[in-house]
Amino acid sequence: MRQRSRTSQRSRTTAKSSNQSDTPRVKGTSPAPSPSNTKTIEKDTLKIIPLGGLHEIGKNTCVFEINDEIILVDAGLAFPSDEMHGVNIVLPDVTYLRENHHKIKGMIVTHGHEDHIGGIAFHLKQFDIPIIYGPRLAMALLADKLEEAGVADRTELQTVQPRDTVRLGQSFVVEYIRNTHSMADSFTVAIRTPAGTVIHTGDFKIDHTPVDGEYFDFARLAAYGEEGILCLISDSTNAEVPGHTPSERSVFPNLDRAFSEAKGRLMVTTFASSVHRVNMLLELAQKHKRSVFVVGRSMLNVIAHARSLGYIKCPDNLFKPLNALNGCPDEQAMILTTGSQGEPMAALTRISNGSHRQIRVRSGDTIIFSANPIPGNTIAVVNTIDRLMAQGANVIYGKRRGLHVSGHGAQEDQKLMLALTRPKYFLPVHGEHRMLVKHAATAQSMGIPAENMVVIQNGDIVAVDKKQGIRIAGKVSSGIELVDSSRNGIVGRTVLKERQQLAEDGIITISTTVDSNGKLLTPPAVHLRGVVTKHSQADWDAKVHQVVAAGLRGRWNEVIDTSGNQRVIRWDGLRSRLEEEIRHFVRRELPKRYPLIVFLMQPIDTTTPLEPAQPIKKRVVAV
Repeated sequence: MRQRSRTSQRSRTTAKSSNQSDTPRVKGTSPAPSPSNTKTIEKDTLKIIPLGGLHEIGKNTCVFEINDEIILVDAGLAFPSDEMHGVNIVLPDVTYLRENHHKIKGMIVTHGHEDHIGGIAFHLKQFDIPIIYGPRLAMALLADKLEEAGVADRTELQTVQPRDTVRLGQSFVVEYIRNTHSMADSFTVAIRTPAGTVIHTGDFKIDHTPVDGEYFDFARLAAYGEEGILCLISDSTNAEVPGHTPSERSVFPNLDRAFSEAKGRLMVTTFASSVHRVNMLLELAQKHKRSVFVVGRSMLNVIAHARSLGYIKCPDNLFKPLNALNGCPDEQAMILTTGSQGEPMAALTRISNGSHRQIRVRSGDTIIFSANPIPGNTIAVVNTIDRLMAQGANVIYGKRRGLHVSGHGAQEDQKLMLALTRPKYFLPVHGEHRMLVKHAATAQSMGIPAENMVVIQNGDIVAVDKKQGIRIAGKVSSGIELVDSSRNGIVGRTVLKERQQLAEDGIITISTTVDSNGKLLTPPAVHLRGVVTKHSQADWDAKVHQVVAAGLRGRWNEVIDTSGNQRVIRWDGLRSRLEEEIRHFVRRELPKRYPLIVFLMQPIDTTTPLEPAQPIKKRVVAV
């Protein structure tokens, strides 16, 4: 296995952002392309294959392929829906990448949100990625993930700054263009290929007063627009929202007001990755003379990296250890915590249900939600708020409070992106279906013909070149892979279906022991979990005992093989027959089908061979 450095970063004396020279700087090269036994559509035709991020919010993963070379732009995750029992993480199906791993030349990371980098460590367990380029903050967060997953030696991480240009293989040259988003150190990328130049916006909004002073590099976008852009691939999240998305700085006065009105302890929750928001919260803590107690692993991790890279600036003595909270006067304490989305294991959720080891809600606490619920999380967030309020907290939440602003551009921001880049072809991504359709309509209003754009699904192969234009040219394997709390294996569809059935219906288990003469050694043990029945446990025990005993009397001779020199008991056949008897009985007694597990055990008998020689038999059947 290749041994690679964990991160590398060269020193620079040039200024960042738009003050830099327009001359691209090539940041690295990859080895010559490896041979491939897979034919491309045709030479110099670019294939764009999103594996995630379409018709959904999350797991953004996009494949670019040309002349038997592949690069990836981001590789994110999503969070499970309510019916995905026991699932912690949702990943895109990467069968296509596993099958074509020999073509992969590297990855481009646009920024450090989980829906853009959260899947990388999982994918590296299945295939190597020669090199990953990305912003400093994203690479710092990613390095920790790879180290924890034990895959840090399966790739090389290289940091980039605005207007850095990197080469991957022989077919891709990528320039990083500073944009503005809810997370610091975020980029749009320009990808030069033999087919033409493609702009991938990444997540973006147009913020004219960015918290960190890093302005959107419109000059580079306009320069590419003048040069000629083959295709624009653009963030569609807020395509239904008219106007402009407000600046991140616009929430500062509302947060300031909430801070000034809080009389007791103050708790604030937001996305840990929203570095600009966290920076403002720490600035307000200093202004209102409150010590900061940070709760939640992800919040601690992001703050540590953001401070070391200069994206958060505050004195060390602003922070206090959590064990000093009880000794701090209430009016001087601010608890900064994760859990704005009601995640089951997040700190604020545990505080709300009384399971946090160090923090309890007190009457008079003020709790600020500086985040809006992501679609699908609303019920969990509302339940958390209810629990906090029931314990006497003053909870400040909701869009009308102005405590949160989106990190994605609305319609007028999207129009500005289209106007600056003036692409020949357009591909909306990063959004649910209605958002993609609306974004395509916006592009059409900006002069892009309908035949020059496509609205696609995950796994669709979009072929684009100057001769034949843009079209859907096939499909690769797509879908989802589910990871549970073990984080070791993928939860298959069969396992998920069984979990859903158990959650909805419960389960019946019956175990019994039979000797080599067909006699019950112990009464059958009947366990009903989550099953609604009018019978008592004693009634069930007695009825199942009768069924099993009758089944043994009626079927015992059918499972004895005396054709050979020895008497052989076919235990599998006996189990199947007993299952059939029990299944018929349960169907008569219960109004619906329930999962049934039957355990048939037999003692070791040295005189009667067992076929097969296993002490325990079991099978799951639906009755």
